[in-house]
Order: sequence, then C-alpha cells, then structure tokens
Amino acid sequence: MAGRAERQHRVHTTNGPALALEPGGAVSSASTPDTSPHGAAGAAAFAAAYFRKLTTLLSQVDTAAIAAVAQALLDARERGARVFVFGNGGSAATASHFANDIGIGTRTWDRPFRVLSLSENTAILTAIANDFGYDQIFTRQLATQMLPGDVVIAISASGNSANVIAAVEYANRAGGISVGLTGFDGGRLRRIVHLGVHVPTAKGEYGPVEDVHMVLDHLLGGYLLEACQPLAAAQP
Repeated sequence: MAGRAERQHRVHTTNGPALALEPGGAVSSASTPDTSPHGAAGAAAFAAAYFRKLTTLLSQVDTAAIAAVAQALLDARERGARVFVFGNGGSAATASHFANDIGIGTRTWDRPFRVLSLSENTAILTAIANDFGYDQIFTRQLATQMLPGDVVIAISASGNSANVIAAVEYANRAGGISVGLTGFDGGRLRRIVHLGVHVPTAKGEYGPVEDVHMVLDHLLGGYLLEACQPLAAAQP
C-alpha cells in the first residue's frame, strides 16, 4: 500500500517547477519556484520574443512583391503553364507544401494550378546527384519537363545554394519565369530572379525565414482559392 501511495503522489522534477502527480494522474505545480532560465518562464519569454521577431519580419515583407507572384501564378493557370517549386532541407519541405496548397488546396479542378515539387522523387534526386552532381538535381529535372512560359519558384534562405542558382539560371535561359523566396541578404538568387519575395534577416536565421516562407505559402494558397472561386462560378 505504501508503494501505491508513493506512486499516486510522486513528484516529477524538471528544469522548471516541480510537478506533482495527484491521484488519477492530474498534474499540479509544487511549491518549488521556477528559477532556471531554461525552465517554463524562460521558454515563455523566448516564445514571446520569437513571436515579436516574426511580427516584425512579416511587417517588412513587400506586399506588392507578393501580389506580383500571385498574378504570375494566376497567369500560369490561365495559359495552362506548369509551376515547379524546389529548395533544400527545410525549403524542400516548404516546396512540398506549396505543391499541395496551390495545386490541390485551391480546388481548381476545372482549370488547375499545375504545380510540381522537384524535391520529392528520391530515385530521381539520387540518380542525378550520383551521375551528374548534386548541383544538377533541379536543373536536370527542369531540362526534361519545363517549357517556355512555365513558372519556377526557388526557395532558399541564403539565396546562394548552388543547385538552386543553377536551376534558376537554366530556367531564365530556357524562357521560364523565375520567382525567388529568400532570406538573409537575399544572396545571388535575389539578384537573378524575375520576381522575388525577400525576408530580411541576419545571416543564419533559418527558422524565422522558413516560418515566413510558410506564411507566404498559406497566404498565396488562401488568396488563389478565393480569387479562383468567382472565376469558376462565372464560367458557363
């Protein structure tokens, strides 16, 4: 019985306040104060500062640049052009999200946004990397699929990823419409794309940049969903 009572009222200590498990598993705070900067109070302060940082960054993004990208996507849909999205690491995940939210989430089944992420196919990516080099993983895919007038969306926080730059340079030469989503100082990518949305941060702030890029994904997806529904309703 003593063991059972101990289990019911055992105290879990963490880097923050001690947590006591009441009978039935309910959690209550013990009297130990949270004095660690890495405890609950420290995490709350960090969260508040992080949110303030994101709010500032979002306020600095050029909404006219966002509108230009949205129009480029609408124009691509109108003429049946394809949209290719790509990036590395976290930006590869963002590219996948773009393909889903714009290609599927806009629900434009009658005249869809034809969006494809080039960061998806493991066999293709590893074959190209093995045979031609990692800097060619996006360029070789564009060479087999892109047509003049297609839209290419390159996502890179630094703006200097070699494979991203190579793909955009190819797209520009081949008649594509290049779009760049960048952070830090924008790097080379910001200078060579036709259209771009830039998130100005200090070098190395990948998390905030990728957060804002994801906001842009949801913003564009939401806008295109609303913009295309009246157009669909007006068609005979």
